[in-house]
Amino acid sequence: MTIDAFIDALPKVELHVHLVGSASVPTVLELARRHPGNGVPTSEEELRAFYTFRDFPHFAQVYAAVNALVREPEDIATLVTGLARDLAGQGGRYAELQVTPYAHHITGIPRGEVTRALDLAARRSLDEHGVEIAYIFDIPGEFGEEAAKITLDHALEEPPAALVGFGLGGIEQRRPRYRDAFRDAFAAARAAGLHSVPHGGEMTGPETVWEVIEGLGAERVGHGIACLADPRLVAHLRETQLPLDVCPTSNVCTGQVARIEDHPLPRLLEEGLFVTLNSDDPPMFATTLAGEYRVAARVFGLGSTELAQLARNAVTASYLARERKQALLAEIDALVA
Repeated sequence: MTIDAFIDALPKVELHVHLVGSASVPTVLELARRHPGNGVPTSEEELRAFYTFRDFPHFAQVYAAVNALVREPEDIATLVTGLARDLAGQGGRYAELQVTPYAHHITGIPRGEVTRALDLAARRSLDEHGVEIAYIFDIPGEFGEEAAKITLDHALEEPPAALVGFGLGGIEQRRPRYRDAFRDAFAAARAAGLHSVPHGGEMTGPETVWEVIEGLGAERVGHGIACLADPRLVAHLRETQLPLDVCPTSNVCTGQVARIEDHPLPRLLEEGLFVTLNSDDPPMFATTLAGEYRVAARVFGLGSTELAQLARNAVTASYLARERKQALLAEIDALVA
């Protein structure tokens, strides 16, 4: 079996992918034509150029412009089921999809309608595409206390049935002034039984990873690649096997890593850290979940044994029910055998 055939056949779990960032090019073009005037191009050629990012703040601006196209509950459901369709074509079985309630609040969609759309979409995704969807509610960090409160209130008062986690994303450099508000929100979410899965160490240093671990009780860290600058942090991550949701192509596209060949994925693995592979915002970065496995194989020389272990890691680090985990792990083992 060729490595490409192995990757195609490998059962996969996606742990780090964003709702709006998962919108396919045809879906974004449809929304842009339906809701013109947001500065989002309505031709494929112009949209692909629009998805060329100067840096992370520029990426955040583009993301916000696309988010502004999501104006109706059915738009939300369309995005979720589109992700499920795309994952099904890559051997994807399950995804923990990061949803930003504050973004839908800004565009005026009532939170009850957001929840109903997410519930409907999760059922459709399983029924039509065989992909199980869970949700993580994500605070956009640059919007501070208001975003934290709106995200928490939605999570606690009108959550979708498949809500499993509470996250924090956005521009990391703007977080410190809101540290206490974020800590309080995460404490309340964790007390309600939600898992803590914040971003950290994507565009700042190891101090952000320490903060999400010590201040937010992180059970997984989104990205986390800056950990390598702090030997004590690397030792802690190795000892605890705290999972890092690594997104190589994303880090290059947003300017956090200069070239894919420079990505620290090989070193993270050499250090014995617990790593999963993810796509983050796949159409915006011209990648897929399967594409990230291909990068790992072609750029970093990982073979089927190493790729299978990354797939196992994602299953293990997920919040799937135990019996579903066991079934997927058995599938991966059978493919390797």
